[in-house]
Amino acid sequence: MSNIIKNYLRVLEVISSLNCELEFKSDVGRKPKMSDLEIVALSLTAEFMSIDSENSLFKQISSNEIFNLIDRSQFNKRRRKLFLFSEEVRAKLASFFLEFEDYYIVDSMPLEICKFSRHNRVRICKDEFETAPSKGFCASQNNWFYGYKLHGVCSVTGVFHSLNITKAEVHDVHFLKNIKQQMSDCVIIGDRGYLSETIQLDLFQTVNIQLETPKRKNQKNYKPQPYIFRKSRKRIETLFSQLCDQFLIRRNYAKTFEGFKTRILAKIAALTLVQYINKFIFDRPINNIKNQII
Repeated sequence: MSNIIKNYLRVLEVISSLNCELEFKSDVGRKPKMSDLEIVALSLTAEFMSIDSENSLFKQISSNEIFNLIDRSQFNKRRRKLFLFSEEVRAKLASFFLEFEDYYIVDSMPLEICKFSRHNRVRICKDEFETAPSKGFCASQNNWFYGYKLHGVCSVTGVFHSLNITKAEVHDVHFLKNIKQQMSDCVIIGDRGYLSETIQLDLFQTVNIQLETPKRKNQKNYKPQPYIFRKSRKRIETLFSQLCDQFLIRRNYAKTFEGFKTRILAKIAALTLVQYINKFIFDRPINNIKNQII
């Protein structure tokens, strides 16, 4: 039996044990041979093994290995329909780590659709204006890009709590306006991109969230950010690097925004799944994501 099948069976075993409610039925085409849980398990397995092409995935497996395997196009349709269920699985896995967390880190990373020189003629993800990509500037890389931004909040141990994808032109600080609906009574550590006295005060008064960001040197009462906060901020940067390295988050073959966000979520859910397996099955450091799960 190939490694991909062994990994698939392990992933299916783990997410089956979560007892997530299948509230979001796919109902695509004929009566499905594969269950919704099996579709999500196969998707997470592919992302864990750095197989980001569905053509490549289906060339490596056959109906002799997975007896109820469906065809590639039906798999693609059902995976997009199961976006909300995949997020439910990811949130359930993350909840085992985040129950007693009080400190979180917020940051964003660019997700390019194409090279900036081609942005005027590319047609990817432009079906609807509300979800169409846009131009944005990445301060850390000091260049312009075309696509989206991935905003994330993770714990100091390295588990994602909240996620969002916005147009590239959206400033990082606007993501914090949505945080009030998802978190409360905690400390969030960010970089200078989240420096806003108005939003900082609003978060504290409404949901008791303390936003810790470094001040600019020309501000009044300037004090350098404590070393422990500066060190903790590197955790989310490491997570973004792992998503780029093993999960190939910057390489995406989707043609629509629905497919794009589904693939991005699958990569992050696969990362959370590996962290869960490391912690609760093998009792090893959760961020050793290159280890085998079988």
